[in-house]
Amino acid sequence: MGRPLIVGLTGSIGMGKSTVAAMFADAGVPVFDADATVHRLQGPAGALVGAIEARFPGTTDDGGVDRARLGRAVLGDDAAMRALEAIVHPAVRAERAAFLTAHADAPLVVFDIPLLFETGGDRDVDRVVVVSAAPEVQRARTLARPGMTPAKLDAILTRQLPDAEKRARADHVIPTDVTLDETRAAVARVIACTRAAQRR
Repeated sequence: MGRPLIVGLTGSIGMGKSTVAAMFADAGVPVFDADATVHRLQGPAGALVGAIEARFPGTTDDGGVDRARLGRAVLGDDAAMRALEAIVHPAVRAERAAFLTAHADAPLVVFDIPLLFETGGDRDVDRVVVVSAAPEVQRARTLARPGMTPAKLDAILTRQLPDAEKRARADHVIPTDVTLDETRAAVARVIACTRAAQRR
């Protein structure tokens, strides 16, 4: 048997991607969470803490990377953001490869990657699933987060491919501005569809 069919799961901030990823996991599909991996690599004694401190002095402490301080150091600075990505992305790719090896016998796996299109990660997956909601729902959800401001949200959105473009490039779109049962049913349809495609 070859490797599993790889589904890339993505969606802009506040679209409900984490909820959808959990639904895939609940259905028995192994999920690689890029954000969680980054948190671990940047956490206490994390593998990336030293390199980030060397490039961005004062952004780490005993708890690992201080995400607020690091955010202030890179947000709105393209060169700084590229420098950070050059540290983080190779490490995440290595973790993803290890995950794929560990789940080599699974028929289907999900790569939960927020910036899938923006980083060219869509080239490394077999299917792309975009999680989407109406703009006003997205904005309300995001602004309800602690520490989030309209200016910070706008800065984040400028670094993300517009939702309409993501939906246009997706193989499947899962809505989250509906009931949880409707979203869960959409996840089940994607799983059934991808597994059927494998059998053909």
